[in-house]
Amino acid sequence: MARITTQDGTRIFYKDWGSKEAQPILFSHGWPLSADAWDAQMLFFADKGYRVIAHDRRSHGRSDQVWDNNNMDQYADDLAELIETLDLHDAILVGHSTGGGEVTRYIGRHGSARIAKVALIGAVPPLMLRTEANPGGLPIEVFDGIRKGTYDNRSQFFQDLTTPFYGYNRAGSTPSQGIRDSFWLQGMMGGLKGQLDSIRAFSESDFSEDLKRFDKPTLVLHGDDDQIVPIGASALATVRIVRHAILKIYEGADHGLTQTHQDRFNADLLDFIRD
Repeated sequence: MARITTQDGTRIFYKDWGSKEAQPILFSHGWPLSADAWDAQMLFFADKGYRVIAHDRRSHGRSDQVWDNNNMDQYADDLAELIETLDLHDAILVGHSTGGGEVTRYIGRHGSARIAKVALIGAVPPLMLRTEANPGGLPIEVFDGIRKGTYDNRSQFFQDLTTPFYGYNRAGSTPSQGIRDSFWLQGMMGGLKGQLDSIRAFSESDFSEDLKRFDKPTLVLHGDDDQIVPIGASALATVRIVRHAILKIYEGADHGLTQTHQDRFNADLLDFIRD
């Protein structure tokens, strides 16, 4: 199992598939998941001739569970260390949900010299939390509820969270117990302290200044029925900052669209990468 050790001694697990000579695509996962959330995309793009890499964020999955530094700056710095350790160039960054925040903060802190393109999928930027300057965000009580559910009984909470995450509470949906089980298993692999810290990281981090540093082709893809990261304060606000971005909206799609709309998503991402 491949790992890097960061400057603060944290071991970060990662998968690295496909030809090492090919253009790399790096996938950053959502909360509370792991690199396994991207397996279908990794196989698809490796078969198309790309090098595909996905890591478990610190305190998630198979990476070390740490007490401190579970914050967006550190997540971005961990991603930078992975990119630099593997000496990646002309890379395509793909971030879903919290992973979209990680990718965005990476650009803000480390620039885009090693990056060719960026894709933000159901991503949390610019800011999820409702503030005076961000009235379209979600109230703090929403995130307090996520904290309480995770702390009190995260096993049950993760099972219950799959319902809005994948839109299984919508008419016409086809719930998959396998997808539910995979979500639960990935979530339970992580550390409780780091997962609780990460709620603050994804909900209270303001990525507005990071987005202003975007200077590479950018895809912003979101479902307009996303019940976890509502589109108004996220994708629609992001493209007002990253004015050159391509906005693609999936009508009626949920937060977990990389799985519920897997074939369509893979094709659209491939088109963006090849264009």
